[in-house]
Amino acid sequence: MSAVPVSPAAGIAGRYRAFLFDMDGTVINSIAAAERIWGQWAKRQGLDVAAFLPTIHGARSVDTITRLALPGLDPRQEAQGITDAEIIDVEGIIEIAGAQRFLNSLPPAQWAIVTSAPRALAVARLKAASMPVPAVMVTAEDVKAGKPRPDCYLLAAQQLGVPADQCLVFEDASVGIEAGEAAGAKVMVITATHAHPLATRHASIANYETVVATVDTDGFIVLAEVPAAR
Repeated sequence: MSAVPVSPAAGIAGRYRAFLFDMDGTVINSIAAAERIWGQWAKRQGLDVAAFLPTIHGARSVDTITRLALPGLDPRQEAQGITDAEIIDVEGIIEIAGAQRFLNSLPPAQWAIVTSAPRALAVARLKAASMPVPAVMVTAEDVKAGKPRPDCYLLAAQQLGVPADQCLVFEDASVGIEAGEAAGAKVMVITATHAHPLATRHASIANYETVVATVDTDGFIVLAEVPAAR
């Protein structure tokens, strides 16, 4: 299915107390590294690697493994092994175009990373891509229920001291989009790493090169499209 064409300005018009960003596929591209590790693990389990890999994105590792219900495996132990390998293998992790500039332009107290990755892995990947590590970061360990449950986005908004319904969530995966919706936030979809179009009613942008954020006199963040060159 094709994505519903929505202009960013039309889809996200408004003022926001804070921006909440998923990490993998949203501010950094870590697909190559993640699929190297997960592909090796899936092969050891006798899974159809090509069919399995698309299911790993956006969710916590422990939730992905639990859903498989493989006999004789401890999901938490397996997830920890995958995390340990991913912390070591950060080759090829890069920023989504324009993300570093965009994040550095935001007030530090008004944005957070909300990721399904464990904290150690999140920090390793952000540093590998030379991205800023925010003051507020909600990771896999911080919630009992991962995406698509809204707990992570609600917690991030709470830690920033703002209502979730006054936040804009940046996401790339279906489970994360559902989590943002359930939290009551508006959602912007980042499509840079999508191999296939994602059907969505939300506004979408390929990367951050086409948008700019400013802060108004009341302290709200306003997102706008970069004016076209004349």
